[in-house]
Amino acid sequence: MLITMNITEISSNNSKMIWKECLKIIKENVPYMTYNTWFLPIKPILLNGQSLKIQVPNNFFIEWIDGHYNTLINKTIHQVIGLEAELVYIISDENDIPEIELRREEPSRHEPVQTAVIEKEIKNDKPEFETYLNQKYTFDNFIKGDGNQLARAAAFAISENPGETSFNPLFIYGGVGLGKTHLIQAIGNKILSNYPHKRVIYLSSDIFTVEFVEAVQANKVNEFSNFYKKMDALIIDDIQFLINKEKTQDLFFNIFNILHQSGKQIILSSDKPPKDLKGLNERLISRFQWGLSADIQPPDYETRFAILKKKSENYGIYLSPDILEYIAINITSNIRELEGCLIKLLANTSLSSKEINLEMAKKTVKEIATDRKVNISIEYITKVVCECMNVEENKVREKNRKQEVVLARQIAMYLSKKLTKSSLKTIGLHFGGRDHSTVIHACNNIEVLSNEDIALKDVLESIRNKIELSVA
Repeated sequence: MLITMNITEISSNNSKMIWKECLKIIKENVPYMTYNTWFLPIKPILLNGQSLKIQVPNNFFIEWIDGHYNTLINKTIHQVIGLEAELVYIISDENDIPEIELRREEPSRHEPVQTAVIEKEIKNDKPEFETYLNQKYTFDNFIKGDGNQLARAAAFAISENPGETSFNPLFIYGGVGLGKTHLIQAIGNKILSNYPHKRVIYLSSDIFTVEFVEAVQANKVNEFSNFYKKMDALIIDDIQFLINKEKTQDLFFNIFNILHQSGKQIILSSDKPPKDLKGLNERLISRFQWGLSADIQPPDYETRFAILKKKSENYGIYLSPDILEYIAINITSNIRELEGCLIKLLANTSLSSKEINLEMAKKTVKEIATDRKVNISIEYITKVVCECMNVEENKVREKNRKQEVVLARQIAMYLSKKLTKSSLKTIGLHFGGRDHSTVIHACNNIEVLSNEDIALKDVLESIRNKIELSVA
């Protein structure tokens, strides 16, 4: 279908809007790297009737585009602007290039003559390309914790001085949903904030592989390689996807060497440390170990609580401390699941017009969490222990030294250590803010007493069975 616009009614300021529409069509019809290299750097300047003035870096730029994508450009501007459309090129380098007229192929009666006029304008704007960085991934909204402290510190250091620290490459590894992608993109965003003229790009290794295959098919491998060799900071996510892709590895090895020798920054992420990437070329593994390898561990309770609090504030929802605590205690392995839980709670409250309460949170956690023992929480263990031992639940969190309360508290601590993945510090915090040494003492004491007292051992087994059966 032909899309026409009344161009005479559109001011010159709308040249950007027109060119943006052209780029949408072009992007769907050329390889990703070609689009980044040859079309994104073009800047729309002025729209006058059906004449669109655009700025390009040099004369070679025009010759290459005209020689390779003449038909596509003709079709695109006719579709967006109209059948009488023409392009006026402005060259922004300092070479004295005369104004010339380029005649394209002989038109049919449905395709009138289109001329492209090259004008001279002295300007030295740096060509732009799409970085593919997500602007929401910043250091400000990355919650620091014990599990990511080293990785975050190194990431921030190289964002301040890319290519000038010993952390090159920076290799960040860890399980799914722990914040690797957030952190490596935060580096890119910070670099561009500090150094707007740096060339920074982010992509996953599987996208890199797809682009490479397209470049091979189009006989443009050198063009593809040169594009990435010009980066000031190259950020590759999920580098493990290069495993068993020998040709792609060879090319990446070459790009890596050029960038590293030029003092450019390389940032990589993976689900495993370099030494465990079986199927990856040994020389690549060796180079990945040149800089710093930093792991990200699952967040501890305090970090999970802080993440939930921060993200809930960002979503504009209020969650009471007991709800935050319940989610933080029960979702332990994955930041992505924490965020998924918040999104589902937000959706539920929006659709039902009900306030978010603890029951809604419990139901959502059960639906979201993937850990089989996710519902065995310190809170639930404490509840069952107190019910079985006829002790008020709040008593075990108080400074109460009554024998029956102390025993119930120590059993609850002991079972929390056995049945959850919570740290000693987290367990202690749950019982009135006691420290880890108190938890250790409680666990040791229950171990000794249960070995000496058969009745207590039976009670422990009974309580444990009740807990595990109730959440199976």
